[in-house]
Amino acid sequence: MSDASEATRQKIERKMKESLGATFVEVIDESWKHAGHAGAAAGGGHFVLQVVSDRFDGISLLNRNRMVFSALQDEMGKEIHALTIKAATPGEWKGAT
Repeated sequence: MSDASEATRQKIERKMKESLGATFVEVIDESWKHAGHAGAAAGGGHFVLQVVSDRFDGISLLNRNRMVFSALQDEMGKEIHALTIKAATPGEWKGAT
């Protein structure tokens, strides 16, 4: 993982904790899978985000994604080219593990 990718990964994690009160955050850099892709060539990474927050309780998956994208609006299209989001409440996450 490059220093830039690691910095972006850490920034995503920090923003999820600060903006959404996340109790668990996992960010996986999958940029290597997209070598040669136009977004990768421009420097934007491809990430998978697992985020758990009680703020997602009663919120649809679409609106959870909107919450995540809103928190990362400054990074989208720059440091982040593509983001796969898995957003869950603590109860949903415990049930899935």
